[in-house]
Amino acid sequence: MMQFENAKKREVTPFRYDIVGSFLRPKVLKEERAKFAKGIISREELKNIEDIEITKLIEKQKTVGLKVITDGEFRRSWWHLDFMWGLTGVEKVEIDNGYKFNGLETRPETARLSGKITGENHPFVEHFKFINQFAQEGIVARQTIPAPAQFLAELQRAENKEDTNKFYNNIDDLINDIAKAYQTVIKELYDAGCRSLQLDDCTWGMFCDKKYWEARQDAGVNLKEIAELYVKVNNLSILNHPDDMIVTTHVCRGNYHSTFAASGGYEPIAEILFGRENVEGFYLEFDTDRAGDFSPLRFLGDGKQVVLGLVSSKIGELEDKATIISRIKEATQYVDINNICISPQCGFASTEEGNIITEDEQWNKIIFIKEIADEIWK
Repeated sequence: MMQFENAKKREVTPFRYDIVGSFLRPKVLKEERAKFAKGIISREELKNIEDIEITKLIEKQKTVGLKVITDGEFRRSWWHLDFMWGLTGVEKVEIDNGYKFNGLETRPETARLSGKITGENHPFVEHFKFINQFAQEGIVARQTIPAPAQFLAELQRAENKEDTNKFYNNIDDLINDIAKAYQTVIKELYDAGCRSLQLDDCTWGMFCDKKYWEARQDAGVNLKEIAELYVKVNNLSILNHPDDMIVTTHVCRGNYHSTFAASGGYEPIAEILFGRENVEGFYLEFDTDRAGDFSPLRFLGDGKQVVLGLVSSKIGELEDKATIISRIKEATQYVDINNICISPQCGFASTEEGNIITEDEQWNKIIFIKEIADEIWK
């Protein structure tokens, strides 16, 4: 095996072998959610099914040797919109078109403002309390939420800008209220026991693809100005978070039913994102050439961890182990081996539809990642 000198295990999140958070929804859960949508069962009946399936999922995560547990996002339809809908001043809206992916279009839903934004009593806090009861020594419960920048991007979509401007005609006021709302949610999560928080953020992945961004938002935008805005709102939102809460972020280029939305390396946003966003670690997509090479990692701030998403969650076939190890070695040209971790490139079901893989293939991917990590960081 290729040698990695002084490679050390890691006992805090992010872990040497890790996950992004979402898992394939069981058939029974999909069926019960469909019944709830039709009014056939109550919310309490749906919650009981969710509780059962999440409990099974957490036991499986422990069985395969993960040091972190999540609820697989089983209570959500989307990786991001459900959180936004849980904020005060935000409503669920159907629009004409969904998000555009490579050959596919999602359900046409969005989060739109109906008033000023606040963050008290967010339902995700109760969701986390359920997960946290299964935490134990050596196993951490993690909460994933969309990044503040992702929320800002949703509010500034062409379909939503008019309503956003009704309540906020000043971008600074909008950013400050988003930040305050997130600070409220983060404090409530912390008080509930959360010590591992992950901010999922596709905005940076979209910046890497100028054509995609202009089609989704506005043509002719100055991406650097927007990037400055987004790092500002992200940093404001986690300002003064407790020292013993580790905040990380996940960046990819879209993940829907095994398709992607954007392409392009991290170079255009690396200096701002890797150098100035005040998170402890970055979960980054690196499973295909669409993500570019590792050279943008040279901007990674001192002491920051990078979790290399070298294993695809979009396909069931296992990657070649020697190739993955070789790519990790390549990354050490820019990052010390003890600032590197590995994970799938994204979740397995960023929306309830899920990727086109089987549950066995999903778990085989995680076992595969653990095997590689155990060989490198002995």
